[in-house]
Amino acid sequence: MNITLLALRRLWTGLFYTNSAITFLTLFPLFYVYLFKEKWYEKAFQLKKLWAKLTVRNAGIKYEIVSETVLDKNQTYIFCPNHTSYLDIMMMYLTIPNFFYTIGKIELNKIPLFKTFYGKLNIPVDRTSLRNRHDAYSKAAEVIDKGISMTFFPEGTIPDHTPKLGRFKNGPFKLAIEKQIPVVPVTFINNWKILPSGRRRKRGGQPGKVFSFLHAPIETKGLTLDHLEDLKRETFQVIQNKLREYAGK
Repeated sequence: MNITLLALRRLWTGLFYTNSAITFLTLFPLFYVYLFKEKWYEKAFQLKKLWAKLTVRNAGIKYEIVSETVLDKNQTYIFCPNHTSYLDIMMMYLTIPNFFYTIGKIELNKIPLFKTFYGKLNIPVDRTSLRNRHDAYSKAAEVIDKGISMTFFPEGTIPDHTPKLGRFKNGPFKLAIEKQIPVVPVTFINNWKILPSGRRRKRGGQPGKVFSFLHAPIETKGLTLDHLEDLKRETFQVIQNKLREYAGK
């Protein structure tokens, strides 16, 4: 890659994260107020959507979101997006219309100020600890029992071979069957090209246009844990098919 282009891409990446931080700090007083009472959490969630929109647009990123279904605002779902980039976090809030909590890595709960809302609207998990993973699963079940949707990255982390899908974990699908609630696949097509992660991170990012797909819910009513692999496979295939559809475009 041309040295000048590489320098510009790395500069853009730095500006993206700086912009994200400044936007968050600007909105922080409102976050602090809305997270004071649990009945105001949905207002904080809408504020996170605004934070995501401002961060993305200020960085010169355009987005197109295709919803293949109209979700029931009163239905509880488990959303399962593929994980390709840190940009997925922003696009998750822009793509999914329903109020939700998400599972996230525990390291983010150590960032000053950011942890103020991270621990309230997210469930931090230490994936190296079996006990901690079990506790996070139990907390997710409690959230669902309150009628609140959950979002899981079923790959657990960003695979090194992105955009190729990584192996899906059992957790979200086991929970969906136990609670008899639908699974909604979400496909992020090219976030990994705009804001590379992992071994591609050194290349830096760039402005551009990203595409997201909100797929039709996969019902779990009547399913038992004997159907777990089938549910996991069906969700995987929905995302895989959409990635393949766009692979040559």
